Amino acid sequence: MPVVNRRVCAVPAAPILRQRNPPVSERDPSTSTPDVHRDGNGRPDSPRNFLEQIVEGHLQQGTHGGRVVTRFPPEPNGYLHLGHAKAITVNFGLARRYGGRCHLRMDDTNPTTEETEYVESIQDDVRWLGGEWGEHFYYASDYFERLYELAIVLIDKGLAFVDDESVDEIREHRGTIKVAGTPSRNRDRSVAENRDLFARMRAGEFPDGSRVLRAKIDMSAANILMRDPLMYRIRHAHHHRTGDKWCIYPMYDYAHGLSDAIEGITHSICTLEFENNRDLYDWFVANTGIQPVPRQYEFARLNVDYTVLSKRRLIQLAQDQLTGWDDPRMPTIAGLRRRGIRAEALRAFCEDVGVTKTNSMVDVGRLESCIRDDLNHLVPRVMAVVDPLELVIETYPEGEGEVFDAALYPHDHPLEGTRAVPFTRTLYIERDDFAVDPPKGWHRLAPGVEVRLRYAYFVTCTGFDTDADGKVIRVRASHDPASRKGEAADGRKVKGTLHWVSATRSLPAEFRLYDRLFTAPAPGDRTGDYLDDLNPESLVVRPGFIEPSVAAEAQGSRYQFERVGYFIGDVKDCAPDHLVFNRIVTLRDSWAKQTKVEAPVAEAPTQAGLAEAAARRAEKARPGKRTKTHIRAANREADAVLAARFDAWQTELGLDGEQADLLTGDRGLSDLFEAAAAAYAGPLFELVKWTTNILVGAVGEADFATLPFDGGAFARLVALVDAGEISLRAAKDVLAELVAKGGEPTEIVDRLGLRAEADAGTLDTLIAQVFEAQADFVARFRAGETKLLGFLIGQVMQASGGKADPKAARAAVVAALGAG
Repeated sequence: MPVVNRRVCAVPAAPILRQRNPPVSERDPSTSTPDVHRDGNGRPDSPRNFLEQIVEGHLQQGTHGGRVVTRFPPEPNGYLHLGHAKAITVNFGLARRYGGRCHLRMDDTNPTTEETEYVESIQDDVRWLGGEWGEHFYYASDYFERLYELAIVLIDKGLAFVDDESVDEIREHRGTIKVAGTPSRNRDRSVAENRDLFARMRAGEFPDGSRVLRAKIDMSAANILMRDPLMYRIRHAHHHRTGDKWCIYPMYDYAHGLSDAIEGITHSICTLEFENNRDLYDWFVANTGIQPVPRQYEFARLNVDYTVLSKRRLIQLAQDQLTGWDDPRMPTIAGLRRRGIRAEALRAFCEDVGVTKTNSMVDVGRLESCIRDDLNHLVPRVMAVVDPLELVIETYPEGEGEVFDAALYPHDHPLEGTRAVPFTRTLYIERDDFAVDPPKGWHRLAPGVEVRLRYAYFVTCTGFDTDADGKVIRVRASHDPASRKGEAADGRKVKGTLHWVSATRSLPAEFRLYDRLFTAPAPGDRTGDYLDDLNPESLVVRPGFIEPSVAAEAQGSRYQFERVGYFIGDVKDCAPDHLVFNRIVTLRDSWAKQTKVEAPVAEAPTQAGLAEAAARRAEKARPGKRTKTHIRAANREADAVLAARFDAWQTELGLDGEQADLLTGDRGLSDLFEAAAAAYAGPLFELVKWTTNILVGAVGEADFATLPFDGGAFARLVALVDAGEISLRAAKDVLAELVAKGGEPTEIVDRLGLRAEADAGTLDTLIAQVFEAQADFVARFRAGETKLLGFLIGQVMQASGGKADPKAARAAVVAALGAG
């Protein structure tokens, strides 16, 4: 860009804006609710979908006592996305339409993935979209004690049992659609034994994965989900609300329907993938005897092309590919909000898609159309140039300037207002509004061609300047002074109208041109990896200029940049001294044109023009940010040893593709694992699990090749855990010291006093201390409350700091109580 002479023009110091209606802004969030359509008697009009038909039928029959209570129960393990927007619209919409209420409930039954950040973001997004829950905000964890009691009810009825089969065994024994399942060897345990084991699970006596509570239903059921499903699993993990109070957590299918019943939900609305789960939902409600009885109904989930809505994929995108959950390219509600989409547009899209019983793929163009329809009659118009090319009007007096009054809204718009647009001798126009050798039908600026400058004059190109490479850097023109405000005195017409800004009175700005995140309607269908279809031009950043009328209120305000698109001042990065605008959506569907053959708009067919076109193609082909998967693959391509191990370890060691990828993507990690495998005598899968799940996380971003310990030391650490000499928690402490300082695992264990306590004398001392502190519970146990055994064992485990061997601790407590 050439150096511009920024002399102050003789422009009147008039206010930039006059009679302006304020633009829609994130600072004034739109949370208005859609009108309820009612008949002459004040009742809602005819049902618009099958769910409304069901609700109206229930109201007419007096089912549920005339109540309508729905709920939206997200898991707080990520941010909400487009699919959740439809569920919010359906659930809160039904309650609003029929005078009921909708509860917001966090399904927080998995402490390893849930965070308070997600809880807060969910509340914010639901409220922004128009959902109001009043006092009815709940957590599944509110009901942990009640759910535990209901599980005891099922145990006492002989309908639930504690199973110590492994996860793999349970999966293997479940059978197939054509083959009945095989009952667990623990299925016929007595009620007393199941009660005792379940209490001990709660007390923390058993390690993760060692036992589960299962419902006893039917191992030959046609619906495989009914083949003795899991109800509880052990997870010694800190919960974001209950802390360390619980170490057993209910499964979704068990907790969901019972939570609905506890809250008095009348209509439990979910998506079609849970249709088979309805049998379980009804079974748990019926067999616990809980009242009132809720009912589940399913509708088609939202599937949108050029988009992914899998939470696993969204987590990967947020963490590895984009700038976070609110990146404007993300299909999260937070991302859509930051991009500038209004709640009204999102609700209109969900209404347009409708509620059906059949899954289908929705064209993302329908969402974009709803966004345009929402913004078109709402936001003010201004001019901005995102790819500037200097235009010098040589017939306009140097050092002079003027101000044009320009409407903020179209003439047929209910809102009114004007802004002041400064005009000077030197302007900026869009680079693609000029062509040296234009194609047939060209209506923009070219040598000898006359066009209208929006709100200003007719101008005719009289020449252009190029740099040393032949690139056009400046266009020269003359103007018709009699055509002020775009009307020629002699009545002549021109076909082209260009937008522009003053080169000396405009403001510099950064324009973020967001586009669809993927180039394929079904990302990953072609290659199996959805990341292969990432759009390298999903974000193009352009430095440009904007008229000064937007300076004071840019952040969070929406505009239509004439002939460019709809934009919003970024709510995070935009400031008066640093203007940043996100493109919300283009003025028309540019993707629809890709199926048509269009006349090219090109520069002059010169060597310089061809070079510039080649540069643009190279920029377009530039790959996006490499993922860790890509990096590991590249490392194998450059290292023959890693490539050979990738193939060999799958065939010889039985690793699956994902494990082999992780263990052969870095030479340092791969060498360490190979040495550890050679020194390790236990089951290889344990070493693989330790390496991929624990070691990689402990090392973080450090270089495996420079770690202060070798594979042999790592193998000896894992062996200590296998032998029961140290607990898992102690092993992680040892590993942390190995990563930081190196050393010998056995020496570190002994120095830190981490060895598991199985010594009878040590255990007797701990038990005596616990019995003294919990004398009440000991007395109650001896009086016949045998369910307290698990609690007392858990107290001993806690007193030992987790170092006591669980089996030895149990035997010692039983002996001390005389319960053997």
